[in-house]
Amino acid sequence: MDLQLTDKKVLVSGSTAGIGFAIASLFAQEGASVVVNGRSPGRVEEAVRRIQSQKKDATVTGVAADLGTKEGVDQLTRKIPAVDILVNNLGIFEAKEFAEITDEDWDRFFEVNVLSGVRLSRLFLPKMMQKNWGRIVFISSESGINIPVEMIHYGVTKTAQLALARGLAEMTAGTKVTVNSVLPGPTRSEGVEQFVKDLAKTQGADEKKVETEFFRTVRPSSLLKRFATPEEVAAMVVFVCSPLASATNGAALRVDGGVVRSVV
Repeated sequence: MDLQLTDKKVLVSGSTAGIGFAIASLFAQEGASVVVNGRSPGRVEEAVRRIQSQKKDATVTGVAADLGTKEGVDQLTRKIPAVDILVNNLGIFEAKEFAEITDEDWDRFFEVNVLSGVRLSRLFLPKMMQKNWGRIVFISSESGINIPVEMIHYGVTKTAQLALARGLAEMTAGTKVTVNSVLPGPTRSEGVEQFVKDLAKTQGADEKKVETEFFRTVRPSSLLKRFATPEEVAAMVVFVCSPLASATNGAALRVDGGVVRSVV
């Protein structure tokens, strides 16, 4: 299937590893012009090299900037003043007891998980509207619906992303611009990979057993019964950003392995 993405300019925030990298890589494979982003210049350069090694004629550049800050967003947008497609992937998570989550923690999570997308969308959406074509996708989480008790602050920011995306979508009525959310479930990202390895080492068990136990006790509603791959999430994101998905707008699209039990 030709997704008609050739020469579309794409920015994927937080894309040096995990889901973000998989999204950037798949866009490049589909012929889009991709901007990779991360805080570390070394990691950005390495991500660009990896994508170019996968597709020799890929058009991919990198911008090192901390998009969890206003200064970082300003730094990036001076270099990248407009894009056709914006994927707000940047996000952080941590397990922490609610009573121990400080005001500073709440501020940090909102700055990174919510305000990064607010600031980027505030710049790029009006230009998409002027051009009458564009795509914005927020990488939310099933945790935005099933708020995890072990990291309530994370879940709240993911719910905020859903509201933000729907509100922005309302602004695009009657245009060829769309704004959607994608909700991954438990995914074998870089952080999760390390979590599984550390837990397996602590328990003296193999990683497969740890994964099986996780889905038996922590996410028992999963129908997939394993961690999704970043590539499986990326496939949904890249499709919904394509011209072929023009009728999908204001939607919250789940790639959660069936963790969320509701039918809507």
